[in-house]
Amino acid sequence: MKKMGLNELRKQFLDFFESKEHYIRKSYSLVPENDKSLLLINAGMAPLKNYFMGIDTPPKKRMATCQKCIRTGDIENVGKTARHATFFEMLGNFSFGDYFKNESIQWGWEFVTKYLNLPADKLWVSVYEEDYEAYEIWNKKIGISHEKIVKLGKDDNFWEIGIGPCGPCSEIYYDRGEKYGCGSPNCKPGCDCDRYIEFWNHVFTQFDKDENGNYNSLPNPNIDTGMGLERIACIIQDVDSIFEIDTIKHILDKVVDISGKKYGKNEKIDISIRIITDHIRSVTFMVCDGIMPSNEGRGYVLRRLLRRAARHGKLIGIEGAFLNRLVDSVIEVSGEAYPELIERQEYINKVIAIEEERFQETIDQGSEILKGYINELKEKNEKILLGKNAFKLYDTYGFPLELTKEILEEENMIVDEDGFKVEMEKQRERARNARQNNEGEGWKEDIYTKLDESIKSEFKGYEEYTMPSKILAIVKDGEFVEKAEQGDNVTIILDVTPFYPEGGGQSGDRGVLSNETCNIEVLDCKKASNNRILHVGKVIEGTIALNTVVKSAIDVENRINASRNHTATHLLHAVLRNIVGQHVEQSGSLVTDDRLRFDFSHFRPLTESELEKVEELVNKKVLEGLRVIADEMSIHDARRKGATALFGEKYGDIVRVVSIDDFSMELCGGTHIDNTSKIGLFKIISESGVAAGIRRIEAITGYKVYEYIREQEFKINEIAKTLKSNPKEVVTKIENIVNELKAAHREVEILKNKLASGEVDQILKNVVEINDIKVIRYKLADLDMDSLRKLGDQLKDKLGSGLIVLGVQNDSKVNFLAMATEDVVAKGIHAGNIIKHIAKITGGGGGGKPTMAQAGGKDASKIDEALEYVIQLVKEQVK
Repeated sequence: MKKMGLNELRKQFLDFFESKEHYIRKSYSLVPENDKSLLLINAGMAPLKNYFMGIDTPPKKRMATCQKCIRTGDIENVGKTARHATFFEMLGNFSFGDYFKNESIQWGWEFVTKYLNLPADKLWVSVYEEDYEAYEIWNKKIGISHEKIVKLGKDDNFWEIGIGPCGPCSEIYYDRGEKYGCGSPNCKPGCDCDRYIEFWNHVFTQFDKDENGNYNSLPNPNIDTGMGLERIACIIQDVDSIFEIDTIKHILDKVVDISGKKYGKNEKIDISIRIITDHIRSVTFMVCDGIMPSNEGRGYVLRRLLRRAARHGKLIGIEGAFLNRLVDSVIEVSGEAYPELIERQEYINKVIAIEEERFQETIDQGSEILKGYINELKEKNEKILLGKNAFKLYDTYGFPLELTKEILEEENMIVDEDGFKVEMEKQRERARNARQNNEGEGWKEDIYTKLDESIKSEFKGYEEYTMPSKILAIVKDGEFVEKAEQGDNVTIILDVTPFYPEGGGQSGDRGVLSNETCNIEVLDCKKASNNRILHVGKVIEGTIALNTVVKSAIDVENRINASRNHTATHLLHAVLRNIVGQHVEQSGSLVTDDRLRFDFSHFRPLTESELEKVEELVNKKVLEGLRVIADEMSIHDARRKGATALFGEKYGDIVRVVSIDDFSMELCGGTHIDNTSKIGLFKIISESGVAAGIRRIEAITGYKVYEYIREQEFKINEIAKTLKSNPKEVVTKIENIVNELKAAHREVEILKNKLASGEVDQILKNVVEINDIKVIRYKLADLDMDSLRKLGDQLKDKLGSGLIVLGVQNDSKVNFLAMATEDVVAKGIHAGNIIKHIAKITGGGGGGKPTMAQAGGKDASKIDEALEYVIQLVKEQVK
């Protein structure tokens, strides 16, 4: 058996299947494309589902991939076992109606015995007990003895998920030897012991299970295989754990180096080291694929993994943020296979560093609060943390529920998860409503799977704005129809079209389809599977019918405006990288006819000076009149030339590259103007943050800038009229008014302080003694908090020793201040606790230190009751 590194194994596999005429596809993103059923890609075949289901046409009937995957279902076992991981790579070869069992089995055997040199006497196979065909291939053609072919039942060797495509499996096992076995003479694959490792599963998708449970033969059966790269690496490298594989051990060694702990000496420390090692792989690849930490969806998975790793670093004594220091180790061993890691290295480091620093700021506070909850439970002899408390930790202090559960488990406690879910559901309600699909009549992806594969659309609208088109399909009320009439909402598929379908951030075209019998207003245009373009609109007059020809005409002004904004977006991207830094990566965009929105990676707000420079340089490039050219080339050539790929965009082998002279070069399928001078002007309207490490710029171009300037002029003129000034003197006039207001406010404050100081002697007459402590409770009116604190300081100085509690009524609201001298604090008085309790009486809250605290309330009618309660609280605190 030849020992190989993990990277060499991956290459061997892909090279082998390339020699078998397979199309080698680089790993898809961890973010699923057009698949709402998955948060993250969790299996090698997951990105290929549409090919297996016939929704999309594969680039070739034979494919092979090494797919990045994330699974968190068994996260509690990560670090505790030798094989569990959240991030892994899955090798797979696939046939879409081409070869079947014979080739799949023979090539599988050839690869493991001839290329990996695994000894045949160590290999076993399993088949589904009713799959006689696979059994015969293994026995007769491959030559494996009956004793080493194990028949297993449906639970083990039949792949199906409800109704739909399914089929039997055949797995290849490696015998690790008797020392790993259970000692039973009947030990073989299927046994629960650790002797036999299944490392390559071949799924023969040959049936279609219907709603009645019948297994109908598929006319074109498929092959779907999966071999975990880390698992086969364990076998090839003769190690017992994935954490001993060359690439993963490299990362683990760095964790050991940073922590200063020895690996293999203490199981608890080892578990933390393995968790950090695994999780840093996951978060590095997730951030690289554009996922940002958040409290929803895949961003929550990222945050959970990152914070779990950070906490385990703390558990083994690592001080401060450290995860971003491990990113380089991940990239060192994976960058060659995944060059995007190297391209985004700075960006990945920044995102992880910022998120970890934020967690470091809150983890101590959150941990203390959780510790308080745990102590309260212990005092009450209870074991269940209230759901609302767990949610507070999650929502306020950034503690993922799983982290809270993990800490509680160490104390043999649990969370009321139902209560947590109730609180979570309230928070998610608005987000869920916002995500409601509102994309127009007929826009249901599953409808179009019924169409014949020959029904496709060709976009010819980069330069042509009108053309004759044939109607290939009409959808009305969610069903395919042969005709539609005036007033009907419809979705239409044409053979050729000038309408740009929404994509790459650019909105879809609007326009008209017409002939002598009909007139259809197209309100939007979208992409569907298998190169179909959907024209969403309404029949304005007449009748439309299948297979008739219409004149397709886009709204040219709308298109040109959108093109201006799209080209300006490319300029903005290049300028940001030039001025802000090369770490800037596009994280999303929106291009419409009236504005552009650009989301990008950056870790603080842009300064006013930076925004001015960005706007100035974009306009400079606009006025230079740079040529905008679009070329088609291979993705390899585009990368070689340095073209930037846009986030979230799906690219094929042949790509469209849009170049703005030598200033910008991006992969882009959108529409553009041919010269930057046609943008006219560029104006930034706003810059804001939309997520951790993500900023957003909104801007306008062309005539919209002219409208914006006119609107600002109108406002300035109106302000000038109000101030009885001319526009040129408006700023000076406002500055004078502001200065006069500041002076007036200062005078008011002086008067307030004098009035409050005059009350000092009156207030001191209200001193009472409780348990040898001087206590003042006093109600005032119309005093701001700053004046209230100054008054409190004066009273404390004159009182010398004691507790002062002041309440101020401002309209219907209440402010409280409590101050205590050091000597009474030593007797048990705590100003923060007192203020917290009395504020509750008025429907408010607050707190502070033992010597000083402040709070607010909502119900001024209860201020007297609250101040009276101070006496009771003092008696309780000092006994």
